[in-house]
Amino acid sequence: MNMNLKKTPLYDEHLKLHARMVPFAGWLMPVQYSGILKEHEAVRTQCGLFDVSHMGEFFVRGAQAQDFLQKMITNDLSAIQPGQALYTFMCKEDGGCIDDLIVYKISQDYYLMCVNASNIQKDFDWLMIHKPQDIDLINESDSYCLLALQGPSSTKVLQALFEKHRQKLADIKSFHFIEGKKVFKGFIARTGYTGEMGYELFVKNESAVSLWQELLELGKPFGIIPVGLGARDTLRLEMGYPLYGHDLDENTTPIEARLKFFVKLNKSSFLGQEKLLEQDVNKCSRYLIALVLKDKGVLRDGFDIYDVQKQKVGLVTSGTFSPSLKKAIALGYVDSKFFNNSEFYVDIRGKFVLAEKTKLPFYRREANM
Repeated sequence: MNMNLKKTPLYDEHLKLHARMVPFAGWLMPVQYSGILKEHEAVRTQCGLFDVSHMGEFFVRGAQAQDFLQKMITNDLSAIQPGQALYTFMCKEDGGCIDDLIVYKISQDYYLMCVNASNIQKDFDWLMIHKPQDIDLINESDSYCLLALQGPSSTKVLQALFEKHRQKLADIKSFHFIEGKKVFKGFIARTGYTGEMGYELFVKNESAVSLWQELLELGKPFGIIPVGLGARDTLRLEMGYPLYGHDLDENTTPIEARLKFFVKLNKSSFLGQEKLLEQDVNKCSRYLIALVLKDKGVLRDGFDIYDVQKQKVGLVTSGTFSPSLKKAIALGYVDSKFFNNSEFYVDIRGKFVLAEKTKLPFYRREANM
């Protein structure tokens, strides 16, 4: 069953740690080690280390690299400086999301794009179709590992790593990054998918195992544990972060997903701009909402959403039991006519269970410290 699944360079490390391995986006990945609840709590209170090497890395270089990427993405690269990053979407002409991704500005003519694992080939093909001849676009996904060090203690763990190698860790602000050249070669970014203080470390495959082992050893005094994709999902959903293939896809626009903040409609021309402008002015037929279950149960993607008269009005796209809030939470799309409703029913295996619409994020770190 697993013969055609790819493995990250850390696969053997996961087996040593007794990880439960599952297929995900064409890869065999760790879903949990010591348990999703324990791993989730570690990231919220101390520190967790993730292998997310299934993600894709593209490098874009050339004098017109920024102009090219400005056409391909919804956010505005001209608003950031080298050493900064931004979250954005890549859309089709009809506004549907090809992918959501982060672009790292290495220099004015050199960029790193981090894309979703399930979309690597699709994204690369889309970019190749549109790129000018004088732009170099290289898919380095098979050459890089990506480790996510997340949680309140993550800076202390990273400092311990740098001190071991007799280096000083630079202060890295949120959505900024530095290029590592001595402790390890790669990039150290203040980005993540958990809502906590944290870093993402882009490193060449040959250095990944030693870096993984060092971080777990040096992080022991700070409560570090390895964390799988199960807790990654509960952590991201508590923050209301979308998951491609669930809350976003090629039939969904960023305006429908209520992520207009990352769409700069007034910047220079980009793919999908006309449709997104139209939706912004004329409104959409559906919108994403956040729900908290008022009764017992767990919300899952694919569950139908009803209004209080029990008329079907939408669908859950992501759902889980929140370990931090001890409640069932979900994201889903509803017909725009019902967007302002405060309560909905969700059909959980034939039973209508009451849910309350709420604001995002579900979990607010400041209120829980």
